[in-house]
Amino acid sequence: MGRKSIVLTPDITKKLKIMGEQIKLARLRRDISTELVAQRASVSRTVVWKVEKGSPSVSIGIYASILHAIGLDSDLLLIAKDDERGRLIQDLNLKTRKRASKGD
Repeated sequence: MGRKSIVLTPDITKKLKIMGEQIKLARLRRDISTELVAQRASVSRTVVWKVEKGSPSVSIGIYASILHAIGLDSDLLLIAKDDERGRLIQDLNLKTRKRASKGD
């Protein structure tokens, strides 16, 4: 069996490229070489370059390892943190009680 090809919308592709550029800029601001990031993340320099280009073929685990290598792994916790649309949908689907609950 061959590998499945990754099909992304242009919008997702653009966001991955922006994320890669942000990772690259963070690395450069910290004055960390691609060699050091690769060593810390246990990947090759080529993989670091792919991440910095926003390649969809790199696993999210590798993205996480590289973020950790440059000290930004806590940013992973920001993904889907404030899910306003999801909370609105949840609130709309909440059932309302017809009676008050019994007291103790």
